[in-house]
Amino acid sequence: MRDGIQSDVELVKEIAAIPAMLDVVCRMTGMGAAAVGRVTESRWIACAVQDSIGLGLKPGSELPLETTLCNEVRQSRDVIVIEDVQTDNEYCNHHTPRMYGFRSYISVPITLEDGSFFGTLCALHGKPVSLKTPGVLGMFNLFAELIGFHIDSKRRYLTAETKLAQERETGLLREQFIAILGHDLRNPLASIHSGARLLARSDLAARDREIVELVQGSVIRMSGLIDNILDFARGRLGGGIELDLTDSKPLESVLEQVIEEFRVVHPSRTILPEFKLDVPVSCDASRIGQLLSNLVANALTHGDADGAIHVSAHSDTTRFCLQVRNKGAEIPEELRQKLFQPFVRPDSSQKVEGLGLGLFIASEIAKAHDGSLEMHQSDGTTCFSLIIPIRSL
Repeated sequence: MRDGIQSDVELVKEIAAIPAMLDVVCRMTGMGAAAVGRVTESRWIACAVQDSIGLGLKPGSELPLETTLCNEVRQSRDVIVIEDVQTDNEYCNHHTPRMYGFRSYISVPITLEDGSFFGTLCALHGKPVSLKTPGVLGMFNLFAELIGFHIDSKRRYLTAETKLAQERETGLLREQFIAILGHDLRNPLASIHSGARLLARSDLAARDREIVELVQGSVIRMSGLIDNILDFARGRLGGGIELDLTDSKPLESVLEQVIEEFRVVHPSRTILPEFKLDVPVSCDASRIGQLLSNLVANALTHGDADGAIHVSAHSDTTRFCLQVRNKGAEIPEELRQKLFQPFVRPDSSQKVEGLGLGLFIASEIAKAHDGSLEMHQSDGTTCFSLIIPIRSL
């Protein structure tokens, strides 16, 4: 695995503008070599090099840190400019010029947007060069800022790219897990359902019959959760909600069955149906039943316990309309904005069962039928309305 410095070297090598900057530096100043160096407390390593005087440096080359003037730039964060070592009072006896044989030198710090020191933009030559001019100093400072900007941008891009790849992998694994889990739960749940139905036909004591009814209610609720989980997984994996428009089940019978199942599980709650399907509705009846089941379950969970739940279904030559209305507290605006998104649930302080997928799946079923699912509130009543144009079925 590459360490951080080696990664920085590779990063700079991928920035196409830096070699052009080094070439301009050498051409405009007459310097024989220019480089971008990564400088830390213990290392100096070349990230990019323009060398016309045979120094032997190339990207990845490393120099002993203590032999470089860039280490002093790192410590002070100040520019070092030497036009001629032989006449420079501060550096005429310095070990670095003698070791590397240069007479002119400039090094400018490269600082990143978080204030951290990355390294230097430096250049040198074996002959004296006029460097202490506004034009040269301005060019070096500008290029150092541009290099820092490019490094920051490249780092952000690579970080975002890595996070995106991780999120995609995590999401795919999560959704595959959900799909597999949903399928594996179906078989034992079907066995429980069959056993409960057989027991319900037996001559049971009142208490035993209550237990069987509780088991049947739990099976219904778990079946709904599994259906929602599988539909969510299919949707996220690209399959979308599957429809069977050849479904021959009478729609009204399916809707009545859904309501009757809830009545068995919630005998203390009042569910009032009103169906008037004057025009046949070409749809996936099982999916519409699933949508109604999710809406009624939502009303039972969040509506007033003493209030009736009204379910109406009407069709004419232009549209099919299914509505579920219940009394209850008004849904906060911030929750309404994301009501049909997956895993959306009320405030965590409320003990609510479920995964927060019911309304999302209902909305997806509506979309699959080229319809819409909307929610309206008025005078303490919440109403969910499914509208499917007859002409689009």
